[in-house]
Amino acid sequence: MPSLQTALPPELADNAIRLYRECLRRAKYVGHRQHNTKLLVDMVRQQFKRHMHETEPEKIQKLKDDAARGLINHMLYESEKITGRKFSQSS
Repeated sequence: MPSLQTALPPELADNAIRLYRECLRRAKYVGHRQHNTKLLVDMVRQQFKRHMHETEPEKIQKLKDDAARGLINHMLYESEKITGRKFSQSS
């Protein structure tokens, strides 16, 4: 299965620090809108800190894919709100 990170710009997907920063930006944005910024930012930080010493390449790739999936889902959600058009299928 190809990596989900191909949907993100390479400079973001290839660099864990940039991915972390983008996740924090999204958490702050969503948190500001939903009035729970601290909670969301703490959740992102906790997830990255929990896995910061991971050395297994497959596990690292999965973690990066999970972070990329979260970013992509949020971007799709925001796009759907703006355009009024559904991009994903409901099950």
